[in-house]
Amino acid sequence: MLYYLFNYLDREYDFVGAGLFQYISFRALMTAAVSLLIGAIFGKRLINFLRKQQVGESIRDLGLQGQLEKKGTPTMGGLIIIGSILVPVLLFTQLDNIYIILLVVSTIWMGLIGFVDDYIKVFRKNKEGLKGTFKIIGQVGLGLIVGLTLYFHPSVRVREFPADVNSSNLEVYIQEKHYEDVKSTRTTIPFVKANELDYSNLVPESFEKVLTPILYVALVILIITAVSNGANLTDGIDGLAAGTSAIIGVALAVLAYVSGNFIFADYLNIMYIPNTGEIVIFCTAFVGACIGFLWYNSFPAQVFMGDTGSLSLGALIAVLALVIRKELLLPLLCGVFLIESLSVILQVSYFKYTKRKYGEGKRIFLMSPLHHHYQKKEIPEAKIVTRFWIVGVLIAILSIATLKVR
Repeated sequence: MLYYLFNYLDREYDFVGAGLFQYISFRALMTAAVSLLIGAIFGKRLINFLRKQQVGESIRDLGLQGQLEKKGTPTMGGLIIIGSILVPVLLFTQLDNIYIILLVVSTIWMGLIGFVDDYIKVFRKNKEGLKGTFKIIGQVGLGLIVGLTLYFHPSVRVREFPADVNSSNLEVYIQEKHYEDVKSTRTTIPFVKANELDYSNLVPESFEKVLTPILYVALVILIITAVSNGANLTDGIDGLAAGTSAIIGVALAVLAYVSGNFIFADYLNIMYIPNTGEIVIFCTAFVGACIGFLWYNSFPAQVFMGDTGSLSLGALIAVLALVIRKELLLPLLCGVFLIESLSVILQVSYFKYTKRKYGEGKRIFLMSPLHHHYQKKEIPEAKIVTRFWIVGVLIAILSIATLKVR
């Protein structure tokens, strides 16, 4: 909203300073600051409100160090994150940008699903929360919205320039429109020299028009569901999910910036995606919201994000990666989420296998997800979180390095 207001003031009245709002870098920094401040300032009020409503976490005794001390800590704190994202995004972005619309819808959609889950747990006193089937239906629904929009919407395009274009003659090519914005299902493959894959090449040519959208939408649903659940599993100890998500958000902001800037895209020889500059602003709001939430969620936590926050964070990371066509980078970029998810899958699978074969179930880890394994080893919670953050920073750096490492 402020973008349109100051754009009008600059155009009509040459208002001093209004031109700053034309710069993505300025709006991104303002968005990060506003997002962080909203979380830090209004978070306390929401926590007090949740306490009055007795919206406290019910804790099962799993024998973990310091676990029972967290009983009664307010949950549903993901509302702080959602508010901290949406308010600055509505203020500083171009709201007619299809990518921003898609991300706002994704935030609200998954926020509602997580809120219903937390509501059932807290107010209906049902520890299971929303049935897994309904969660999956919600994630599939979002996947359908995102997949169909990215595939069919006319504004979702990739820009193709002639082979001889470079930064020195770019302005001439743009002014004379010697380029073409095309619909494409191309994406980026990390660590590969010819680092692009077109999903349409994965289906028989005779059925390309029918099977390509089905394949693409199915992949989008799978990615959103996997990353969303991975973030949900990671949210098990104070500050882990929020801090890890903030690190991923910074990496996505860098990837979005270079993908939406032709000079950088040309230098790095990566896909140039028009109109994705606004995504950088959303990413900084995302990072600011996570850091602002950490003000109250770091050890010892004053509030938990609940499924309201964790499902939203995971879904947004997935959608951001899909929009900038870096979804195949997610196993690396979201390595912490992946390891947490794999630890649960391996633990459950091995337990069932050994129980069927030997009559007694055995375990690989002391407890899953993985962070609980380290808690069982009596490593302090804050140290576990810090080390996971360090791993997150390392893989984020490696993810950005894939722009050149091929």
